[in-house]
Amino acid sequence: MKLLFIVNPISGGVDKEPFLRKASKLCEKYGIVFKIFKTTGQHDEEMAKQAIDSFKPDKIASVGGDGTTLFVAILLLNSDYPMGIIPLGSANGMATELFVNSNPIEALKDMILSEIVGGLDMILINNEHYTLHIGDVGINASIVDSYEQDKNRGMATYAKYFIEEMTRLKPFNVTVNANGKKVESKALMTAICNARKYGTGVPLNVIGNPMDGKFEIVLIEKVDTVSLIAAGLAALDEKFHHAQTSTVIQTDKAEIIFDEPRLLQLDGEVIQKYEKLQVELLKSAVKFITTKDNSYYKN
Repeated sequence: MKLLFIVNPISGGVDKEPFLRKASKLCEKYGIVFKIFKTTGQHDEEMAKQAIDSFKPDKIASVGGDGTTLFVAILLLNSDYPMGIIPLGSANGMATELFVNSNPIEALKDMILSEIVGGLDMILINNEHYTLHIGDVGINASIVDSYEQDKNRGMATYAKYFIEEMTRLKPFNVTVNANGKKVESKALMTAICNARKYGTGVPLNVIGNPMDGKFEIVLIEKVDTVSLIAAGLAALDEKFHHAQTSTVIQTDKAEIIFDEPRLLQLDGEVIQKYEKLQVELLKSAVKFITTKDNSYYKN
C-alpha cells in the first residue's frame, strides 16, 4: 500500500510532529510505503496535486482540522483517490460528524485497515466556494469573524463571542427558492448544512447526513436568549437546538436571497458578503474511507 499524508502543520495550533513520528514507525513496521506533504500557505494546491500525481497513492490522509479536510476533499473532487481523516485540528467537527476515531493513531489504523469507501457529499456555493460541513449567514458568521481575530481559541472563547452576539440579535429578511417553492422568513441566521453540528458541538440540524445526497437550509427565526445567556457554556449543547425556532428545508439545489449583502462563513472561514447565494449539492463528490462505526454509511 502507498499512503500519502497531507499535513497542515499549523491547523488548530496542534503540533503534528509527534503524530508523524508514530505514523512513520507504524508504516515502516507493516511495510507501507508513505510520503508526507506539508502545506506552507504558498501554492499549496498546485504542489499537493503534483505530489499526488507523482506518488500515485492508494489512500490519502488529511492530517489537520476541518479546513485541512476541506482542502484535501477539493483536491480529490471527482477523482478515484480515497481519503481518510486524521483529526488534529482545534475542533475536528467533520471528523466527529463522520465517526472518525478521536485518537489520531487509531484513526490512522482504521484508515489503513478499512476497505469500506463511501461517497461523501460536498456543497458548491455560487460556483466558487465549497463546504463539507456547515456554512451560515447571520449569528455565527459574525461570531467566527470575531473569533478569528482573537489570539485565544477553544470553547470558552467561542462562548464569549456567542453570548455577546446573543445580546444584539436583529432578524433579517431572507427568501429561499427550493423544490419549486418559495419560503420567506425573518431570520437571525441562515445555515447551509451538510452535517448536524458545528465543530464546537452546537447542534443545528438534527436530520443532517453528509452522505445522503441532500443538504438542509436551516432558518433560525427565534432563540430563547435569556435562558441561553443564563446557562452560559452549558447552553452550547443540545439545549441550543431546543431553544431555537427554525424552519428546515431539505433539498439538493437552492437559491437564497438576502435583504442586503451579508457575511458568509464556510467551515469556520469567513468568505465575504453576498446578497444572493446559488447552492448546489455535489453528490458523492469525494471517496471517503470509513468504517462500520459510521452510521451514515449505507452499503
